[in-house]
Amino acid sequence: MDTKKLSSTLRQRLEGRSAKVAVIGLGYVGLPLATAAAEAGHSVIGVDLSQRRVKDVNSGISTIQDIPSEVVRRLVSTGRLRATSDYSELKDVDVAVIAVPTPIDEYRVPDLSFVRGAIEALAPVVKPGSLVILESTSYPGTTDEIVVPALRAQGKVAGEDVFVGYSPERIDPGNKKWTLTNTPKIVSGLTKESLELTMAWYGSFVEHLVPVSSLKTAEIAKVFENIFRIVNIALVNEFQMICDSFEIDVWEVIAACSTKPYGFMPFYPGPGLGGHCVPVDPFYLAWKAREKHVNTEFIELAGRINHQMPGYVVAKVARLLNGRGKALLAARVALIGVAYKKDTSDVRESAAIRIIELLQREGADVTYHDPYVPSIAVEGTELTSQPLSAGYLSAKDVIVIVTDHVAIDWSLIAPHRPIVVDTRNVFGRSFAGNFPRDQDVGAAVKLGSDV
Repeated sequence: MDTKKLSSTLRQRLEGRSAKVAVIGLGYVGLPLATAAAEAGHSVIGVDLSQRRVKDVNSGISTIQDIPSEVVRRLVSTGRLRATSDYSELKDVDVAVIAVPTPIDEYRVPDLSFVRGAIEALAPVVKPGSLVILESTSYPGTTDEIVVPALRAQGKVAGEDVFVGYSPERIDPGNKKWTLTNTPKIVSGLTKESLELTMAWYGSFVEHLVPVSSLKTAEIAKVFENIFRIVNIALVNEFQMICDSFEIDVWEVIAACSTKPYGFMPFYPGPGLGGHCVPVDPFYLAWKAREKHVNTEFIELAGRINHQMPGYVVAKVARLLNGRGKALLAARVALIGVAYKKDTSDVRESAAIRIIELLQREGADVTYHDPYVPSIAVEGTELTSQPLSAGYLSAKDVIVIVTDHVAIDWSLIAPHRPIVVDTRNVFGRSFAGNFPRDQDVGAAVKLGSDV
């Protein structure tokens, strides 16, 4: 086939914002991408194996907090967005973006079954002259090892009659300042034409692109972004424990260090890592590096430190109860916030789940309040969010602040608190000088902030 002619035809559609696009996976990455592309003028088909998600999108209902339902409804009504579970409907698409989960198992081994399933279903139907892009986070070499062979198995030569790119997602749920369109986006391509087309595609709705020299460079860049965070968060979590042992306020130390205008970048401790990226992605590289006989001691150590933080929180709760002659057994514990980060409903890998598990195993009576999470399943048991009231708070032995949602009325907690374990420094930030002291109404223990 004439590669240059195919490339030229596709470029015209991309630059004219008239391409037919498939976004495979309609979760936290896929749905924002699908709506942004549709807003730019492209005709978008969202693909998801979940019939409920497909039905919701086609009914104009957003399944993601950051995307208002009215946006989805408007795009569906204009015909620029629809959803399906049938890959045969993708035979005419110009661009197909794979944005499916890449989890790890209990042994921290990458699970690429969603990526394999997506490309193996796509490869037989994708037409010559189209562009296939992987956005799912994975180890360097994933696109070459999984996407390219799947196309070859269907008689399609990657880079010649089907163009291939990789662009790691940088979605930050709940972030109002940095969105998909204004966050700089790393892009790469299997060939020169593939890179140019990938840039033309994302350039139709993303303000700033960062092209790199190879697919592997783009793949490892995404993983390193999260390694940078996991290692620094582990360091400050360990530092938190050191400060606790000396009865030093870690928040005051970090604030003091942050006055240095160079050579210091503040990170903050917390109850444990959450979300799909930071707790998971670094171990993709650690696993792959073992094939090269390279040790990844920092990554493994950081993972162990961060993994133990929910247990550290529970141990602190137990010590404070013991200091008042009480045990965790039958203690009434309320968690404030269970989402993994503030102002979202995202509970993926949330430290709150692990904290609840550990508390329940010790026989504690655990409930929670979260304005964004109406219910949560923990070890097969469903808990529902309780209304935040003076009566609810005053009936508890311990309050554990896990997520510092802006919507929570923090002033309500202070007068009714027994023991508070504040993992987000809420009271240090919001009630400085006005928060009752320990000897007045209880024990306030600071432990952490946003991760």
